[in-house]
Amino acid sequence: MTDVTTTPEAQASGRKQHLGWALVLICIAQLMVVLDGTIVNIALPFIQNDLDISTANLRWVVTGYALAFGSLLLLGGRLGDLYGRRKVFMIGLVIFGVASLLGGLATNEGLLLAARAFQGFGAALASPAALALITTTFPAGPSRNRAFAVYAAMSGVGAAVGLLLGGWLTGTHLDIGSLDIDGWRLTLLINTPIGIAAALLAPRVLAESESHPGELDLPGAVTGTLGLLGLVYGISRAGNDGWSDVWTVASLVAGVALLAIFLWVESRVEHPLLPTRVFANRTRAASFVAMFFAPAAMFAMFFYLSQYIQTVMGYSPIKAGVAFLPFCVGLVAAAGISSNLINRIDPRILAGIGTLMAAAGLFGFSRLPYDTSLPIQDLQASYATDLLPYILLMSFGMGMTFVPLTLTAVHHLRAEDSGIGSGVLNTMQQVGGALGLSLLATVATQRIDDLVKSVGEAAAKLGGTPTAEQQAVASHQIFTAGATDAFLFGAGLMVLASLVTWIFLTVKHQELATDGPEGVPVHVG
Repeated sequence: MTDVTTTPEAQASGRKQHLGWALVLICIAQLMVVLDGTIVNIALPFIQNDLDISTANLRWVVTGYALAFGSLLLLGGRLGDLYGRRKVFMIGLVIFGVASLLGGLATNEGLLLAARAFQGFGAALASPAALALITTTFPAGPSRNRAFAVYAAMSGVGAAVGLLLGGWLTGTHLDIGSLDIDGWRLTLLINTPIGIAAALLAPRVLAESESHPGELDLPGAVTGTLGLLGLVYGISRAGNDGWSDVWTVASLVAGVALLAIFLWVESRVEHPLLPTRVFANRTRAASFVAMFFAPAAMFAMFFYLSQYIQTVMGYSPIKAGVAFLPFCVGLVAAAGISSNLINRIDPRILAGIGTLMAAAGLFGFSRLPYDTSLPIQDLQASYATDLLPYILLMSFGMGMTFVPLTLTAVHHLRAEDSGIGSGVLNTMQQVGGALGLSLLATVATQRIDDLVKSVGEAAAKLGGTPTAEQQAVASHQIFTAGATDAFLFGAGLMVLASLVTWIFLTVKHQELATDGPEGVPVHVG
């Protein structure tokens, strides 16, 4: 990695940057932040048994992280703009590392859940700063396009890597002298040395951005953060307790009201937390909306397919993780291809085709075999014919989608807004994923509940008591029926993302090789 160049910020500080190492550092940090959303999923039964966590509270091991992450992203992005992106990036990584240590050593439920929320806070500081650092470190054109391709691949691959790494670490038991460490703790402890090391290396390869202390919009920070917190909490709660639950409704109403107040405040303060000019550009707004729908569908694939592979097909945790490896390979390959094509093809075409490919992949998953009639038949999908082709189709589709949309979402932002622009993009992904997964969970749960009732009535009419094996098979088939409905709904969300892309994403590929904020004339040709 010998590519050495100088950006305007680096020139101002009199330093040259090694772009290859800068990208490695940024992407390692991003991978760590993203995979932590899924790495503990496979370990949940072991965590529940070890810390005696109730089934009702167990979900907060996952959603507590997403809650803090999603609600604090806007604040994290703005703090980077105001106080220096490298500084905020480093602080976020240190917080993330320390929180991971506390979670890995947790001896009770309260400490683990608090540590997970603390992790989310660190991720909310580091993630938007990482994306903004790419914008300000790499010059516009092929160099920045390749950097965004690698970054987008890390963002997409993180969830699959989390499942694989989580399965492997959960099955590992570490004995160091008198220290006995259970495998689930390693899923958290592994972040500590990586996060601290990345923070210490940051000053060597990343230049600091200009700071604007004293311009933080405190009313906006409070109302925006609490509004997103209420919205994400309500969405997360709806997935388990339903949309009519009192606390779900109260949280969503409070969240919407606070966000309305936030928008009112932002239109009146001199230095807003979220400048409305970020959304003024049609291409950027379209990118944000498309990035709201696309991750929702992808999260559904991981959530339901990982359960299907383990519960219905009987795969072990590590084997289930390996089953997602083709997704990682396909997404990385597609990201590399699209980063080259984006220099010659408009982002609307790449992202439009990518979203349609992903929609086709989800539709393929909705065709998984099941039979909920009586007598129950033990139908299972073949990995090679019923799963692998659609996993690859989904991975290539997402790789073709993430790269152009990430580029267009932050292109032509003012230098002082690149952090908040990155924060908005990340917020759209997190909130969109939470909302989409909750909607899909509602669809799947409704189908499952209806089938449980109808199958029970049919069994009663036939008389006799089904054997334990028959009950297990029936349970598998009913779950599959609910999951296929969720996949079909997810395909619909991806089609929406595709429509937004085809209709509103009008920026030309020549413009992506230019720099400067919107409003500055750009000559293409």
